[in-house]
Amino acid sequence: MMINDYTATLKYNSEDKFAPIPPAERMLQTIIAEPWHKVRQLDFSDLEGLCFDREGNLWYVEAKASASRLHKIDMKTKEDIVVYEDPKKRAMSAVKIHKDGTVFIPSVGPDFNSGYIFTINPDGTGFEVLMEGHVYDDLVFDSKGGFYYTHMLGDVANPIGGVYYVHPDRKTVTPLLERLCCPNGVALSKDEKVVWITESNSMRLTRVKLDPEGGPTDIAPFGVNVPYTFTGGGVADSCYVDNDDNLYVAMYDQGRVMVFNPAGWPIGQVLLAGREDGFHLGSTHPMIRPGTNELYICTNDPVKGAWIFKAGAFAKANENGYQFK
Repeated sequence: MMINDYTATLKYNSEDKFAPIPPAERMLQTIIAEPWHKVRQLDFSDLEGLCFDREGNLWYVEAKASASRLHKIDMKTKEDIVVYEDPKKRAMSAVKIHKDGTVFIPSVGPDFNSGYIFTINPDGTGFEVLMEGHVYDDLVFDSKGGFYYTHMLGDVANPIGGVYYVHPDRKTVTPLLERLCCPNGVALSKDEKVVWITESNSMRLTRVKLDPEGGPTDIAPFGVNVPYTFTGGGVADSCYVDNDDNLYVAMYDQGRVMVFNPAGWPIGQVLLAGREDGFHLGSTHPMIRPGTNELYICTNDPVKGAWIFKAGAFAKANENGYQFK
């Protein structure tokens, strides 16, 4: 009987057991984000929705039905306070601050079936339900005071999610794009003519070009395309546009943020320290601090806890970021 003596043996790289960088993305410009702030939690829950207000405070939510708390961090002292706790426990998923100062909170519901968008004042008073009926994961304002939101349902076998536009009257709702596979993050280009969408369950980056002569839901001819399909495990999560119109996409279960130029080409990535050992893989939301190129990323780990990481971005924060004007 012949026994083969194999001299070529497969060997693990350091990241192969956790979240290896896909081969096509290993040559991207790469930097490491370091831990900046550990969140004190009564129980483990995902962090989401980083957002700066006009006073420079950093807001975020605990995205879990059992927690469902809204936090604010003083960037000078790092004092972290709970501004509001949702009594309905519908799992807050993001926080955005309108230019009039109103805080908008979308939620997906405890079982992704009964979300709503509510508004409150910056001091936590004035709770008011704005709309119900969808699974509201993320939203982004335009200069008119309206906003786009994601209805986070659907998969490749049943694409029933969508992105919708709420007009400045906060009552009229018009679909932008439907039949999507669990749309998660949504972002708007500086000229407000491109809407970016991350579809978590199809791992697609969808780019919607609007008609220059039309309204906020009028799509240009041949205006919908998928410039990038993500690979590997995990999902494409929340996204943000910087002042050079680059798009930052948090990759959940991968411990990193990918960066795309305005046309959708990948140009860089930010890896969270510890991901090589299987920690801090639950990266959910990127945000740049106004007036700086400081990139903040919230992440979650069942062993290390919930953290906010920090790194340097390609450009400063979006000057048309209406959530903090």
